[in-house]
Parts: sequence; C-alpha cells; structure tokens
Amino acid sequence: MSVKDTKAEVSTITYDKDKIEEKVGSIYEAIVIMGKRAEQINAEIRSELHGKLDEFAVHNSTLEEVFENREQIEISKHYEKLPKPTSIAIKEWLDDDIYFRKTEERK
Repeated sequence: MSVKDTKAEVSTITYDKDKIEEKVGSIYEAIVIMGKRAEQINAEIRSELHGKLDEFAVHNSTLEEVFENREQIEISKHYEKLPKPTSIAIKEWLDDDIYFRKTEERK
C-alpha cells in the first residue's frame, strides 16, 4: 500500500482502545509496534521527498543565488497535506496490514 493512497485520518480522532489492543493483549505492545511502523513510514516519506527536491538542487550556488522554485513549493505542499505517519500506522494496524512477531516466542 502506498503512503499516498492511504485512507488514514488527517485530523485527530479517538480510537477504541479495545480494538487496538485485541491483537497483542496489551495497549503498550500495540503502541510500540505502531510506533516502529510510523518510524518506517516517516523514513520512507522523507527519502522520497528529499529525492524529489534534490532534482531541483543547485549545488554550486551562493546565498544570493538561491531562489524559490514554484515546483518545489508545490511538492512540499503536497507532502504537508499527507496524513501523519502515526495516523497511517494506526490505520494499517486496525486494517491488519502490519506484520509483527514476538522474538521471545522463538527462544
């Protein structure tokens, strides 16, 4: 699932605690799993954004030569409108799209 195609909430909403913790039995474990997924999503978004903005970079410019590029601004605005990585991770968790395993069980 692409981050851009997600149906995650853009604004803050309240979630049912029981639905979040039912897969692992502990709200704290669920939060840790969703937090790790949110970090992965954030890294993915950041690298994609930097990759797109690097296309416009002028590496031998001085401060006086830097100017605003309309395309750069539009790209940045698009990424600002995306849902937050935590919202995407919660949506993935509730839709059973996150794979996780407990390492203690393998021992």
